[in-house]
Amino acid sequence: MTVDPWSRPTLDDLRRVLDSIENADDDHEREVERLELSVPAEISTFRGNTVAAMTREISRNGIGLLHRGALTPGEVTVRMASDTREYEYRVLLEWCQPCQNGMFMSGGRFLSRDELSR
Repeated sequence: MTVDPWSRPTLDDLRRVLDSIENADDDHEREVERLELSVPAEISTFRGNTVAAMTREISRNGIGLLHRGALTPGEVTVRMASDTREYEYRVLLEWCQPCQNGMFMSGGRFLSRDELSR
């Protein structure tokens, strides 16, 4: 069985990636605390493509994502849902880098209404 190159990473995929990288928050100069968050998400690009993803972490200022396939940094929409509510955020994707098994990690900051380009 082949894996769809754009399918949503599983929770096991996310755990394997996180276990394979050093969790060295001491090396990062972070202004706000980040919380681990592993929920399904969708990323919609400026060109209208939709990429299935899993969230890795979230903070007051931004979000980290895991997905298959590279994304170009820029403005995107990230959608997540809980049992009772849907969330939609405008995010400036600032970086995207390959990790293992054809997956990519990316991260960006939430945009305020004043910063939206659309």
